[in-house]
Amino acid sequence: MPNNKKVNPKNGYPKNLKKIFEFKVNLTPKNIFLWLIIGFIILLMFVGSRDVTKLFPEKSLSTLVGDIKSGQVKKVEVMDTKLLATYKDDKIYSSHKEGQDSFDKTLSNFGVDPKSVEIKVNDTSGGALWLNILSNVLPLVLMVGFFLFLIRQARGAQDTLFSFGQSRAKLFSKDTPKVTFADVAGVDEAKMELSEVVDFLKNPQKYQALGARTPKGVLLVGPSGTGKTLLARALAGEAKAPFFSMAGSEFMEMLVGVGASRVRDLFNTAKKNSPAIIFIDEIDAIGRMRSVGVMGGHDEREQTLNQILVEMDGFTQSENVIVVAATNRGDLLDPALLRPGRFDRRVVLDLPDIEGRKAILNIHVKGKPVAKDVDWDKVAKRTVGFSGADLANMLNEAAILAARKNQTEILMEDMEEAATKVKLGPEKKRLQTDLDRKMTAYHEAGHAIVTHILPNMDPVHRISIVSRGMALGFTLIPPQKDRIHETRTHLLEEIASMLGGRAAEELIFNEMTSGASNDIDKATMVAREMVVEFGMSTLGPINFGPTMDTTEWGGRYYNETQVSQEMQSKIDREVKLIIDDCYKKAQLILKKFKNKLDLVAEALIKRETLEREDFEKLIGYPKPAIILAKA
Repeated sequence: MPNNKKVNPKNGYPKNLKKIFEFKVNLTPKNIFLWLIIGFIILLMFVGSRDVTKLFPEKSLSTLVGDIKSGQVKKVEVMDTKLLATYKDDKIYSSHKEGQDSFDKTLSNFGVDPKSVEIKVNDTSGGALWLNILSNVLPLVLMVGFFLFLIRQARGAQDTLFSFGQSRAKLFSKDTPKVTFADVAGVDEAKMELSEVVDFLKNPQKYQALGARTPKGVLLVGPSGTGKTLLARALAGEAKAPFFSMAGSEFMEMLVGVGASRVRDLFNTAKKNSPAIIFIDEIDAIGRMRSVGVMGGHDEREQTLNQILVEMDGFTQSENVIVVAATNRGDLLDPALLRPGRFDRRVVLDLPDIEGRKAILNIHVKGKPVAKDVDWDKVAKRTVGFSGADLANMLNEAAILAARKNQTEILMEDMEEAATKVKLGPEKKRLQTDLDRKMTAYHEAGHAIVTHILPNMDPVHRISIVSRGMALGFTLIPPQKDRIHETRTHLLEEIASMLGGRAAEELIFNEMTSGASNDIDKATMVAREMVVEFGMSTLGPINFGPTMDTTEWGGRYYNETQVSQEMQSKIDREVKLIIDDCYKKAQLILKKFKNKLDLVAEALIKRETLEREDFEKLIGYPKPAIILAKA
């Protein structure tokens, strides 16, 4: 087997092997003392255990005595039972004698005069004594050291135990890299509310002159990704006051009472540095509604919540300490926490509108080379329903895609692909037969044709039979504007659009596939909401779904509405009636425009993806020109 290791020509061994023998010793006074002890022990063991007689050839005692008697031996060195004989020709041999008798007596027993040779006795009892002492003392020293180590570790654990109750909040000082309100967009109302809080801290006299008091708390509520934590970081950057940040889960610990202790420590620290701001992220981890009814709650969490209630507006009030909290589930918080005097302001952060999306894109596009032909109005309309985090992720994905193509700029097509990837997931190259591709093409073409014909539906943005996520294809219909109210007419057309894929399968192949399962699920959900919650049926404006009740002490819980079997049957009939009518409408549209359906499906099979312009060219007219007569 050939040796592929590179050899250093200077020292003759591989470079990697040299690193094995390299080590560094940290020569602190404690380590020097330790190395001296280790060296002394090794030296004693070496001295006590060395045997120089093994270095020379051995002769029997009788042979050695005969050589002494014949005058060949010049000197004999005695080391306990070992003998080292130096001959007149300077050769050295070793031998052994009995342990009880001296060498003089041994020579006398053999009839040899001890004075006929020089005898030198070396006393080795000292080394043996030290080795004996060391073998008895060293285990005791090691045992004492081990127990001292255990005691030290136990004391460290005790210190850690007593530090459980200390706050773990992060303090943002003036030297911390700042995020300001200029770095936040799409939440102008929330920025205004928090900018007033900053002004309270900077100019308290202006408000105190009019009898206004500083707000005790500000609660940020909204879906994930809308910028609650980013807004709090901007508040820390704008405020010229100490900013303590802590997550709600950090209060909780396995020991009961630790959470309440951390709350006390946090507020005491903030009071010492007042005016100050405390930010509690994901406050629903500790601020959930306390137990209602027979079932008990979580004692540790409730104790922590009670301590927060006391600190924010208890008998001893916290002056000049403002609490800012963020949560995704404001409906789960305890009513005592939400009342004025604790959280005076409740700021709701919604998904950004079209102007907000433009502003967010303008912030996150900084530092990214973008082509001049990128239409930001189109991108903002394309990303309806995107949060600020989604938009930042979309721009990052577009930059990655452009870099993968070795481009110097981010193009509009990169933006489109990134938006689709964030919404639906990356492309998947699945092996499909020609029949599967044809079925998928007609399915998506059915969605597109029905959507294009119905007057209240938004224009089709993109059609594709490229698999993404769990879907074999998709038809994108982003809203052209932010819709606040949903009308019954639009919801019915939306259901018909969802069922267009199934109607196309039945019309072309006289068959039904499992690809429409997700469409059917969504259409049924919308139809049931129309009947049960929105009151958009012949049953009248009655809510047949669960309702939220409030107890006399402020607790809230969901109550399942009692619906009779007869009424449940009527609800099911109404849902089926809505679905059947919408499905028939989709079938009528596709039968009337079957030639357009074939054109779109064939184009999808050839090109896989059609943009809005390509689709409308195949149809022959843009969407606003279509007005479907009532069937």
